[in-house]
Amino acid sequence: MRRMHRTGRDWAADLGLLLFAACFAAVSSQSMPVGEGSGPVWRAVDQVVGGVGCAAVLWRRRWAVPLAVVLLVAGTQTHYLTGPTLVAVFTVAATRPWRTTAGVAALAFAPLPLFLWRMDQLPEDRAGSGLTYFALIAGAIGWGLFRRSRQQLIASLRERAELAEADAELRAERARREVREEIAREMHDVLGHRLSLLSVHAGALEFNRNAPRAEIARAAGVIRESAHCALRDLAEVIGVLCAAPTDSERPQPELADLPRLVSEAQATGGRVELVGPPDEPAPPPLVGRTAYRIVQEALTNARKHAPGTAVVVRVTGNPARRLTIEVHNPLPSGAAARDAGASRGGGQGLIGLVERARLAGGELTAGPADGGFRVCAWLPWPATETASAAGRG
Repeated sequence: MRRMHRTGRDWAADLGLLLFAACFAAVSSQSMPVGEGSGPVWRAVDQVVGGVGCAAVLWRRRWAVPLAVVLLVAGTQTHYLTGPTLVAVFTVAATRPWRTTAGVAALAFAPLPLFLWRMDQLPEDRAGSGLTYFALIAGAIGWGLFRRSRQQLIASLRERAELAEADAELRAERARREVREEIAREMHDVLGHRLSLLSVHAGALEFNRNAPRAEIARAAGVIRESAHCALRDLAEVIGVLCAAPTDSERPQPELADLPRLVSEAQATGGRVELVGPPDEPAPPPLVGRTAYRIVQEALTNARKHAPGTAVVVRVTGNPARRLTIEVHNPLPSGAAARDAGASRGGGQGLIGLVERARLAGGELTAGPADGGFRVCAWLPWPATETASAAGRG
């Protein structure tokens, strides 16, 4: 049989109940009769049996039901087993299933109908002691049921608290993952655009070593400016990761910054045409920033995968409808196609753009169209937010 391990608290509880059973028998022995005509030998045997019953309380955790049955049956013949019997039925009610508790309770109250039928014929002291016995048994069972219900309630509350804690941890981890994904998209969009400019100008200097000094100086200036901007953007991202914002944080780009973005691309020799943005009140910051990032990533992809081709950027819409962004460039051919294929990435930029558009409440599609490659997106432009923003301005 597997050995039962008890904690210090379990031992304290068991010894306390053993002391209760012994004290109950000692205190009540003078007020409750133990039998008519019983001699000193019978009284001594009764006391020894009561002592054994009190000692048996120490095994109540392992053999609660057998101990309760034996004490209930033997307790009808001796008063000194009343204390251990109360402890045994309390243990059954507090630790065993409902059906087992009901069976032990039925055994405990089985003599009650006969006792009530014969109560008028019994002496007053024996009738009173009998009623007291059944009342004590009922109280022990009731207290055991209450303790079990309380333990079940505590266990349920503890389980709910653990589930709530686990759910909160999952939500926190999900929030951290979303923040990391947002930072990764920002790094890809911002640094990818800057580094692609560096790559284009560095490649031009490498393959055109006999270029005029003025052109070399201009290219070197663009490289220096792009490297400076890339370092500044990288410092901002690292500042976010370190949770150390500064007062000199640069404002986020908006839709009105698109002409500047296109000018940077044209300054590197790119053939970029911008149609729009519409002369309407500025859209909400989230919409404007998302549109800017979409155009920025589309220009970066065109510069990487279709160098030298003409890129057309169209931005249309108004608050009554929605904001539409379309970036189209012809597919490269010949050597350009081979160079573009060699420099292709893993497509993470387009995946990030789709996620950006979805988070802003819009949609984005990208793929071959009209003999080239087209990125098309639409974003919501709530008229109420625009109107309120214009009113604040």
